[in-house]
Parts: sequence; structure tokens; C-alpha cells
Amino acid sequence: MKKTLLIFTFLFSGFIAQSQELKWHTDLSVATDLAINENKSMFLFFTGSDWCGWCIRLQNEVFKTPEFIKWASNNVILVELDFPRKNEQTDAVKMQNAQLQQQLQVRGYPTVWFVSATKTADAKVNLNALGSSGYLAGGPQVWLENANQIIKKK
Repeated sequence: MKKTLLIFTFLFSGFIAQSQELKWHTDLSVATDLAINENKSMFLFFTGSDWCGWCIRLQNEVFKTPEFIKWASNNVILVELDFPRKNEQTDAVKMQNAQLQQQLQVRGYPTVWFVSATKTADAKVNLNALGSSGYLAGGPQVWLENANQIIKKK
């Protein structure tokens, strides 16, 4: 009986963990279409995933928490713009990330830019910067309060 209960608990916790995973996009055009269709702001996370200690800390302390997962699912389309030192990327992803880094004048990591996306009459996409943030001490509540103030500008 104990063995069955243990197996059930293990399987159930696996389903819960799967349902709480967020979708991080790496293709800006796909994320832009979703943001426009769902009328959500875009969350552009500039990171050095395999070397930036503050980026890893922000992910662990905020982005992987139940509060953030719930908030992000309801409010934003997540886009990871990674600048790794060891992990491989396609040339297209490298170019896209570098262009956005230059356009938004990102000088350090982690940086999160909130933008709203709109399409013009000739089907071009405009990204309107709402504001940015980095690592904030205080956990998910402090970080999300700041994020909510920024996305209100949409």
C-alpha cells in the first residue's frame, strides 16, 4: 500500500511540475505574433544563461516560483535572448539577439525589457518599449510589483 501511494505521489507531482512549466520563445517573430493575437506584452529576457550568476539567481529566485509562473502565464509572452559562452546557437538567433540588444541598449545582464507589439497597415511590426528591470532583491513579490507597474503603460 505504501509503495502504491509513493508511486502515485511521484507521478502526480510530475504532472503538476509539467503543468507549471513556462514556454520561453527564442524566435522573436513567433513571440510577436502570439503577443499581438493574445493582446499581451512581451517579456524580453537578456541573459548569459551559462555564465551570468545574477541571471541564474534571478531565474531561481523569481522566474521559477509559482507566483511568477502564474503571473507570466496571464500577462506576458516570454522571450529569452541568450548570450551564452558555451552553448551553441544558430546564426539567425545570434543576429536577432544582437540586434535587439543594440536596439534596446542593453549593457548588462540580466536585463528584462517589457515591450508591446503592434502591426502597421503594411504588416510591419513595431515594438514599443514600456520599461526595463534587472535583478531586484526581495523575491517574486517585489519583482512582480515592479513588473506590473511597467506593463501598465501598455
